[in-house]
Amino acid sequence: MAEMLELPAYARSLGITVCGEEAGMPLLTVEFGPTVEGRPQHFHGGATAGLLETAGYAALHAALKASGRDPQLKPINITVQYLAAGKSRPSFAIGRITRLGRRNANVAVEAWQDDRARPIATAVMNILMV
Repeated sequence: MAEMLELPAYARSLGITVCGEEAGMPLLTVEFGPTVEGRPQHFHGGATAGLLETAGYAALHAALKASGRDPQLKPINITVQYLAAGKSRPSFAIGRITRLGRRNANVAVEAWQDDRARPIATAVMNILMV
């Protein structure tokens, strides 16, 4: 499944890649580097949000594909909570579908670095499917 997922241009420009899957959901990663650096030796908040958003959409695409659906997705809202500074190491993110209806979906996403039990950021996404 992870090999078939094509990430959008924005995600590719940040260096986000699919590094595996867990329970059918793609696991994404991004290496630290100048493209994602904000203040010295720390991830930029926008890069962290981009990783979370990409992981959320990737999870939703995987769930929809598994159920034979291919609707156009439109964001209703995305709320990001920054919990800790992302340091100069790889970051990982995975989305989890909390509700998948006919017309909308809710997705929870978390990003971490060294310890998954200590996320650096989380997001909740509400997405309209038309």
